[in-house]
Amino acid sequence: MTTQLTIATRESRLALWQANHVKQLLEANGHLVSLMGMTTLGDQILDQPLSKIGGKGLFIKELEVALANGSAQIAVHSLKDVPMDLPEGFHLACILSREDPRDAWVSPHFKSLDSLPRGAVVGTSSLRRTVLLKALRPDLQIEPLRGNLDTRLKKLKEGQYAGIVLASAGLKRLGLKDQIRHIFDLQQMIPAAGQGAIGIEISADRMDLVQTLAGLNDITTAAAVYAERGVSRAMGGSCSMPLAAHATLDGGILTIHSAWGDHLNAGAPLIHAQDQTHVDLQDPNMLAVASALGESVAQKLIAQGAVPSQQPSTQPSALPHSQTL
Repeated sequence: MTTQLTIATRESRLALWQANHVKQLLEANGHLVSLMGMTTLGDQILDQPLSKIGGKGLFIKELEVALANGSAQIAVHSLKDVPMDLPEGFHLACILSREDPRDAWVSPHFKSLDSLPRGAVVGTSSLRRTVLLKALRPDLQIEPLRGNLDTRLKKLKEGQYAGIVLASAGLKRLGLKDQIRHIFDLQQMIPAAGQGAIGIEISADRMDLVQTLAGLNDITTAAAVYAERGVSRAMGGSCSMPLAAHATLDGGILTIHSAWGDHLNAGAPLIHAQDQTHVDLQDPNMLAVASALGESVAQKLIAQGAVPSQQPSTQPSALPHSQTL
């Protein structure tokens, strides 16, 4: 059955690429789709780190208003920008196949982090990247870097930084792979929960759209990112949390590696935790199993001294167990 859909999206070049990607997939399934571009508060406030102005939810609030009033039916997000728990009345309905989740080194003059001179300036506003970079190169000077992908590349070109760290996925999606000088190893720079994945949010009043979106779901990606988001949820994960989590699914074994760092204590070692479990992709409780794995890893981090940012939530914003992934 043909459905007429409006997609709410941020207006950055990467956000529009992602929204158009979803649009094309839905149109290929016979639906009529249009885009509604919106500017979020997170796009407007560029002179402060996200950790100090409200966190990742600043990138989706305006889109959720459009879902709530019916002017849009779905919202397309970079999943790593989606809070671990959505506000009441909203639902994470679909997770698309993941792009490269790794971080990329971008620099006009230095081929890798190792080639930087002592005390060089590296740009990132991510507390996760900050603690991981400091673990690799304690001598570096880490400076804030806000703005969309094009803005960040412009600041690099202007000479404000010796190099910057960006998500490989965004660079590749926008045809900017040639900007990448080096891809970080997953053991050195563990990604953020959900990095490289696209999520689709709907109003809880439109659960009929879960079936409409079912063909776009990727079950392998969903298992991995639910484990990652399980770690973040149990740790009170947000932009103010120096937390990394990455999961893989291979031969029915879901494995996750997470790390936490104390960004307020220079020289403090990273805390690592890993775990794995068997998952059956046909099990209707598979996503709950994946989330539980992430929660167990969070407890291992806490047992070693990692500090949650707030009381962990017990209300995960999950796909319904009856979903067809």
